[in-house]
Amino acid sequence: MSATFPRVRLREPSPELLELPWELPLEDWPSSTLHFRELNVGPSRHLVRFLVTDGGLIALKEEPVEIAEREYEVLRHLEEAGLPAVTPMGVSADPDRGTAILVTRYLPNSLQYRRLLSRVPPGPGYLRDQLLDAMAGLLVELHRGGVYWGDCSLANTLFRRDGNKVQAFLVDAETSELHPGLSDGQRAHDLEVLVENVAFGLADLAAMHDRDDLMDDALAAAESVCDRYKALWEELHVEVEVGADERFAIAARVRRLNELGFAVNEIELEPGDAGRIRMRVCVTNRRFHAGELERITGLEALEGQARLLLNDLHEYGAWLERSEHRPLPIEEMATRWLSEVYEPALARLARLIGPGGDAVQAYCDVLETKWLGSEKARRDIGLQAAIDAYVASGSVGPEISGSISLSA
Repeated sequence: MSATFPRVRLREPSPELLELPWELPLEDWPSSTLHFRELNVGPSRHLVRFLVTDGGLIALKEEPVEIAEREYEVLRHLEEAGLPAVTPMGVSADPDRGTAILVTRYLPNSLQYRRLLSRVPPGPGYLRDQLLDAMAGLLVELHRGGVYWGDCSLANTLFRRDGNKVQAFLVDAETSELHPGLSDGQRAHDLEVLVENVAFGLADLAAMHDRDDLMDDALAAAESVCDRYKALWEELHVEVEVGADERFAIAARVRRLNELGFAVNEIELEPGDAGRIRMRVCVTNRRFHAGELERITGLEALEGQARLLLNDLHEYGAWLERSEHRPLPIEEMATRWLSEVYEPALARLARLIGPGGDAVQAYCDVLETKWLGSEKARRDIGLQAAIDAYVASGSVGPEISGSISLSA
């Protein structure tokens, strides 16, 4: 046991957390009195253990004091900026041993890249494209927030299915640095590291499947992340000139950014050449549709999920207006969609989803099933038929079929 009690910083100082044996090395925490979970986290430089608490599952990682405290501060910054990363809960530093235990909240319904891609054959495909887009998008968001990742890789990232897309979350910030802004050189180096590590990760996946023929494809796929990153970065930072009589182009620019998930914080208009207008747009984090959905329904969802749910809500609202021959305020549409469509659907899906599954994603999967079934039948098959088909297929997402029950 340590000669002195460590420095402990906890953001949620519940009696349960305060009573944990912080004075012991993490490997000595007793399994006889604490409820640990074995989760496959892949290769790690440091010991990681998952502990079941009344407040949910938490991750504990033991590493050198300086690294743990820096990582904690980076994760705090990411949380305050609304950037996609695991949530820091605290850090316990023991200077005598030179080690610290970083505490983060387990990201629910998250998947490692191997498990996410296990749903499809190795190699090119829609799911891998979504994963590569997610990695590029995550790095763009971090760089815009002044975060230099330093060791961006598939292994240091967790993924969540997000409607008909995938969202990436930073889970390891050991090498990250905070800056007021990043230089082009810092961004380029981070991107180079990402491409190299993604190539390694995809090649490792190909080797696991004994597919040496996919090695060249893995490199090409990784290099495409660079193009995806640059295209999104340019989209967010390009300065546009429009004619003084082309105000519609300004609205179109805002709509395009909203479609990408970014809310506009400020538009700056300045006189340009030959009577034209120069426009710069400042955007916030990538939660435009998620914020709108929460505002009118109270539901919390990821950005891609929220986009699909809002489309479904507006579609139902339009049907109500046609049926009742009257315009409906959005608040009434939202209330009726929740009570007449969304909540009854989740009640039917509850047994399939289970206590730890992603209910919002399950509903999005039903919407996808409905769209595919309607395309095949060349008519709208309806939500109930889509639920029946989804349940009968048994092809639920891995975050649902492999969900973690904290009460088990």
